[in-house]
Amino acid sequence: MPAAPEPEILAAFEAAKGFMPVDEGLALYAAAADAGRLGLPLLEVGTYCGRSTILLADAARTAGVQVLTVDHHRGSEEQQPGWEYHDPETVDPEIGLMDTLPAFRRTLHRAGLEEHVVALVGRSPRIAGIWNSPLGLVFVDGGHTDEHAGADYEGWAPHVADGGLLVIHDVFPDPADEFTGQAPYRVYLRALASGAFTEVSDTGSLRVLRRTGAGV
Repeated sequence: MPAAPEPEILAAFEAAKGFMPVDEGLALYAAAADAGRLGLPLLEVGTYCGRSTILLADAARTAGVQVLTVDHHRGSEEQQPGWEYHDPETVDPEIGLMDTLPAFRRTLHRAGLEEHVVALVGRSPRIAGIWNSPLGLVFVDGGHTDEHAGADYEGWAPHVADGGLLVIHDVFPDPADEFTGQAPYRVYLRALASGAFTEVSDTGSLRVLRRTGAGV
């Protein structure tokens, strides 16, 4: 039976700002628990306000590993003013730009998980460019353009350890979802075509793949 979070962790997840539904969250938690057995850090690309980070951090705490979460905290394309997923509460009134870092920190504090997470604040490709350690899990949940989703894959997938997991969110095969999920879908197809990854599960828009070969 897949690992599952305690009720208080699931409640904290549901109370946090974010867009991941519960069924996908439970699948992410199970993947993190699985990957945690490798004894390596788990990394998330796309923190937002920390909704999914809660699940990763709790699974990591149980496994005795650390979670790293990467985000510039200025919001992705669809979260900017005038777009469907914009939340005015995330705008810094002093500078007029989005800043989700304070909300993220409050989320972790309320869940009692601050000690289990390292926040890497910056652009994903720049951080990936100086990263040189293996990871038990990489969760790609950042920007939804081909430029950003592709860069996240190229920057972080090579660091997934043998037997580790690559998890991709917002995978929508329907061309009608071009803006919200076609770029992650193309990354998913690219990962499978590389021969480096084998699909483990799919839940809603969440895909879990295991590294079973070399290359990316």
